[in-house]
Amino acid sequence: MLSALSIRNVVLIDKLDLDFKSGLSVLTGETGAGKSILLDSLGLILGGRAETGLIRQGTDKLSVTATFEIGAENKGLNTLFEEYDLDSPEDGTLEIKRSLTKEGKGKIFLNDQPISAKVLKEIGSFLVEVHGQYDNQGLLNPANHGDILDSFGGYEKELKAYKESFCEYKRIKKKREDTENSINQAKAEEEELRHWVKELEEIKPHKGEEEELSQKRLELMNAEKIIESLNLAYGALNGEQDIISALRRAQSAIERADRIVSGKYEGINSLLEQTMINAEEAIGEIEDASRNVSLNQSEQEGIEERLYKLRGLARKHQCSTDELEDKLSEMRQKLEQIEHGEEGLDNLKKQESEQKKLCAQTAEELSKARKTAAQKLDSLVMKELAPLKMEKAKFETKIETLGEDNWTEKGQDKVYFTVSTNPNSPQGPLNKIASGGELARFMLALKVNLAQGSEIGTMIFDEVDAGVGGATARAVGERLARLGKTVQVLVVTHSPQVAACGNQHYKVWKETQDNITTTSVKELSTTERQEEVARMLAGEHVTDEARAAAKVLMSA
Repeated sequence: MLSALSIRNVVLIDKLDLDFKSGLSVLTGETGAGKSILLDSLGLILGGRAETGLIRQGTDKLSVTATFEIGAENKGLNTLFEEYDLDSPEDGTLEIKRSLTKEGKGKIFLNDQPISAKVLKEIGSFLVEVHGQYDNQGLLNPANHGDILDSFGGYEKELKAYKESFCEYKRIKKKREDTENSINQAKAEEEELRHWVKELEEIKPHKGEEEELSQKRLELMNAEKIIESLNLAYGALNGEQDIISALRRAQSAIERADRIVSGKYEGINSLLEQTMINAEEAIGEIEDASRNVSLNQSEQEGIEERLYKLRGLARKHQCSTDELEDKLSEMRQKLEQIEHGEEGLDNLKKQESEQKKLCAQTAEELSKARKTAAQKLDSLVMKELAPLKMEKAKFETKIETLGEDNWTEKGQDKVYFTVSTNPNSPQGPLNKIASGGELARFMLALKVNLAQGSEIGTMIFDEVDAGVGGATARAVGERLARLGKTVQVLVVTHSPQVAACGNQHYKVWKETQDNITTTSVKELSTTERQEEVARMLAGEHVTDEARAAAKVLMSA
């Protein structure tokens, strides 16, 4: 619920700090006093469009701060926190602050974390619901009626069972369709596939082969130079000045000196020994390398031919030569799918048929639960209409069964609310049949019965009582008060009957000093409330009779 609202420099408001409580809070004041400014300010907190025209004249910046107390049961809000990586308040207190400069630069903070206007709007939709005489889009839009009924019905078990069966049905169906398409495509390409597989199997490509062949070709092209270099190296090590013989003479001399000084030169001797071993190994390697260098021209031609084939196949299949081996495996699998895929497809068709039956069964159970809930909702709404002076009106929830192609995760039903305002007149959509005042009362009758299942903590009604008076206005006030026992309700009203039903009462007025007009708001005491209700009854001149009538209204 909304617990506090602070406004700075918004239109006619200079500085305003309000605290709100649970229950029904009413806001009254003369037309033009600035009640709409409060709603505009709260609209900024809920993600509404921020325009520089809202900044109070003579100031450079506006700011609005709201504090909400939220419960752990607000699953939608918690999901948004996780989605946008926002810290969920441990103490259940959510503070939103929004500012805007004359230059159009705005900032939004959620518990000191910066957020965008888009995110704020999503969060705001789980905090406050605003209703005006012509602002009932949630109820007027038939697309929302199924969700509204489901929230009221409380048949989570049936909803969950259907959703799980439907999602599994869609998964199996897609897998069957993909498999079917794959098999059909493979069949269309079968002759070509077999040709490609045969072609690749004949050449037997393997990863890294192109690099190996290129290296071998380079060696063949330069064979004479390589042999010449190897011969020079061999001659340098094993020619007239034999390096092995030289090392042995040096080793023999060191050994004689070492015997004289009792092992002092043993380290030098070890180095000479290792050098001689390495030299002998090098000579052997050079000999082997020389023998292995090929001068066979036909071998080079064979390598050129294989490289040409590999690269040609790679171009044909639009891949690298290293990927040809995988391409062959992929095409073999497609051929196997043609040969053995029909059996798997039959199994998928069987699974799909069985899951479709289960889905239809859970959809039917969900439909039965919806129809039961619809009858209950219709009965409860009808009970509310008579006191609202709409005893001749009829409210009915329609549930139509859709064809399989139109099933969704929400079921096989199309749910929408219809009304008729006069006896024997046909049922029709809310926004087509009901007038503005009738819409407001239909909406109120619905909200009184739907509030229990709502995650919204605060509902605001802007002149929902417009066009009604007397006993009807009193009935509106009583229902708003009853709604206030479930959720926090704020109502802007010109009706004394509605105002008398409030748990808290705020008066809005404006005054002009030195050609500067300022809107102010004050929470009224019990005595002040009675005087304000009397003013609403009598007009500019409050009489004792009006005060007495106000007292009766407030005590009723």
